[in-house]
Amino acid sequence: MKFLVVLSAILAVSVADLQLSDEQKAAAHANGALCAQQEGITKDQALALRAGNFDNVDEKVKCFANCFLEKTGFLVDGQVQPAVVLAKLGPLAGEDNVKAVQAKCDSLKGADKCDTAFQLYQCYYNNRAHI
Repeated sequence: MKFLVVLSAILAVSVADLQLSDEQKAAAHANGALCAQQEGITKDQALALRAGNFDNVDEKVKCFANCFLEKTGFLVDGQVQPAVVLAKLGPLAGEDNVKAVQAKCDSLKGADKCDTAFQLYQCYYNNRAHI
């Protein structure tokens, strides 16, 4: 159970410094737990993501990122949904800040949808200080 709690907190990673409502936290926890179970990532992999350690990432981690971002509505079939990202993060971080990060990150494309999702996750994480 502790693993699921740690894991479910992970995807506030790209918005780690934002204040999420209890409802948003609950949705992140549920989505994180479901995606972790579905993709079979380990506790160490989850903790590495949370810490921003993107070395030695395997396909399971990349597909976890895809699963989570699809569950949040940020991605659909490997395509970024800019309006959804802005609608969900704008009120928390400021629309101009989110748009600046979107300009840096949203055009990233990987080898497949899991790789694309991971690259987006990493970019948003690395630019979180700006949102």
